[in-house]
Amino acid sequence: MNAGKFGTLSVVATPIGNRGDLSPRAVEVLKAAAVIAAEDTRHSRPLLQHFGVATPLVALHEYNERAAVASLLRRLQAGDDVALVSDAGTPLISDPGFRLVREARAAGLNVVPVPGACAAIAALSVAGLPSDRFVFEGFLPAKPAARRTRLRELAGETRTLVLYESSHRIVECCADLGAVFGAAREARLLREITKLHETCLGATLGDIAGRLACDPEQRLGECVLVVAGCAEEAGAELAEGRRVYALLRAELAPAQAAKLAAAISGAPRKALYEA
Repeated sequence: MNAGKFGTLSVVATPIGNRGDLSPRAVEVLKAAAVIAAEDTRHSRPLLQHFGVATPLVALHEYNERAAVASLLRRLQAGDDVALVSDAGTPLISDPGFRLVREARAAGLNVVPVPGACAAIAALSVAGLPSDRFVFEGFLPAKPAARRTRLRELAGETRTLVLYESSHRIVECCADLGAVFGAAREARLLREITKLHETCLGATLGDIAGRLACDPEQRLGECVLVVAGCAEEAGAELAEGRRVYALLRAELAPAQAAKLAAAISGAPRKALYEA
């Protein structure tokens, strides 16, 4: 308890696989906190025990977020320091915690980062694709139709794309990426980063799909996809084609509008029609 002042909310990154990636500062913060808010207390407890952290745990996940956030804010306002962790990596990056951080900020409380592992950044750092400008998309929609719709929206994106995907959807996701972006689009699939069976697959989306088809082991574990952006010229053509198509579609049938928009802009007719 910090008498006479509010507590601090520390957003603490934890390892994505290798326990050696937990920083000494993170261990100190976790030990000093009055309570640790964890995505899954059963998952976090072995890690904390390994480092001798005996701080009490409370669950903070999508199903109890409203009540848990209110309770944690009261503790912070009473002077308790609170640490926030997710199951792996940096909290809030496709993990719970946004509401707690936002409401703590709104209440004028101190929120500090304790940096460490993040699967998206780790994958981008070794993929060998442009990293000066990139877009983190997190998880694509689980349903095929919605996933393909989102990918068509991203087809003209010129920045490198970083995606998360679950092991049971990775094959379908890569197939959809190849269908929408083209099998020749440069890409990498990074799997089980920092773990025993860490791999980096692919030169293109087609290569990755082929490897997944012939090697079932490459479909297992935590997956990060890093996909090269669309060429600047192609991206500009697609953006202009979509603009023209939207204007023509108000007066013409979809197929005819797509055909004319493609002729005017140079963008692929199929991409305009599907969009």
